Amino acid sequence: MASETKRTAVEKAVDEFLRTLRQRNASLHTIKAYAGDLDVFSAYIGPRQWKNIDHVTIRGYLSHLYEKGLSKVSVARALAAVRSLYRWLAQEGLVEQNPAALVSTPRLPKKLPRVPTVEEMNLMLDGKMPEVAAFPERDRLMFELLYGCGIRNSELIGINLDDIRLSAEAVLVRGKGKKERYVPFGDAVRSSLSAYLPARQQMLATRKKASNALLINQRGGRLTTRSVGRIVKKIAVAKGLSPDVHPHTLRHAFGTHMLEEGADLRAIQEMLGHERLSTTQRYTQLSMRHVLQVYDQTHPRAK
Repeated sequence: MASETKRTAVEKAVDEFLRTLRQRNASLHTIKAYAGDLDVFSAYIGPRQWKNIDHVTIRGYLSHLYEKGLSKVSVARALAAVRSLYRWLAQEGLVEQNPAALVSTPRLPKKLPRVPTVEEMNLMLDGKMPEVAAFPERDRLMFELLYGCGIRNSELIGINLDDIRLSAEAVLVRGKGKKERYVPFGDAVRSSLSAYLPARQQMLATRKKASNALLINQRGGRLTTRSVGRIVKKIAVAKGLSPDVHPHTLRHAFGTHMLEEGADLRAIQEMLGHERLSTTQRYTQLSMRHVLQVYDQTHPRAK
């Protein structure tokens, strides 16, 4: 690794920027993505000083990424990382302007995720778990929490036993940036908890282990996000859903179905833990697609 004296101005600034993100408790996924993108940016810029980097330079950097075969989504993410770096540089007084702000973000196709219908979700959750479910009581609870509470995969695996407030019918969830929120749950989650907790206790006793994690694997350890993704996909396919179903699909279904049933957008924002209402408003697009589909299928003047 190069010594500190040989590191460029850009490399030093990137290191300091990433250190600041860690101090601010930014998500590990964000830090990892920024680190990768800004490492490529540093290599492209080389020994140039900040005053010699303008919007033309940054456009050249994006062209370089396209030449390497990166998609528009990846290039847009790389540009967002550079913009964030420049915002931090401005706050620190290291630059006076942000040339990345003068570079247009690549136009991305507006692809909305395909959300299972209410009927498909009921079919998924009603009846027994399929034979592929290695721990049926746990797997049912997993689905009920993802769909019934709209939580993220990372939030799901972070739930501890003492985060469940049975009397209040709510669960304490730790979201992005370690922000905490309470999310309500209904009878389906309560029923799944009643079936799972004794099975969980029995498994831990058999393994002679103790754990505060709500969802455990068959060795008694805390489930990982990767394991949750694998289990969700396997069970969804066994129940006749599309193989592209993953934990976030169930979160999308939660938001979309709540909206379709008349829930207030700000209430959905609170439950999903979105910082901005504009993020939640994506669900109005998903819901509108459903509305248009119903209109086309049922209105006599639509045919």
